[in-house]
Amino acid sequence: MTTTDDSLAADIDACCRLTGEFTLRSGQVSSEYFDKYLFESDPLLLGRVAREMVQLVPQDTELLGGLELGGVPIATMVSAITGTPALFVRKHAKEYGTAKLAEGPPFEGRRVTLIEDVITTGGAVRDATRALREGGAIVEVVVCAIDRSPAGENPLADVGLEIRPVLTKADLDAARNG
Repeated sequence: MTTTDDSLAADIDACCRLTGEFTLRSGQVSSEYFDKYLFESDPLLLGRVAREMVQLVPQDTELLGGLELGGVPIATMVSAITGTPALFVRKHAKEYGTAKLAEGPPFEGRRVTLIEDVITTGGAVRDATRALREGGAIVEVVVCAIDRSPAGENPLADVGLEIRPVLTKADLDAARNG
């Protein structure tokens, strides 16, 4: 476990693990689902996750890129703790007004660490990484609350992105069975 908060995995698991039949963003069907909004809407639990994430953010980070929607509250909290500006990254550039992909400070030529809630296949992170890089950002690391990808696999290796999770599915399973 990468967290220094010994009870975080058990508390997240108890709060967020749902059972049933769920279709994930990837199209995969799962018998369980981690409803991340349950911890993200709890200020105390969100604060604990954010404090753990702070330890995983690379020192040379210039902007924290919170991915729409789940990464935004976490990035905001990490930003408040660290003083590092946040960037709110949309799934698609808006088609009106400023037509921006990301709201916040300019990111061209800057080192952006992505902040995400849950990664399974990495689809949303992959899309955001490509779009930000096309806009000139330097994106090499994503820090996430929960990495649900298979143990020992990096689903974002194809875009050269390092995943730094607070918790893995194995951590949550161990907390549940522990």
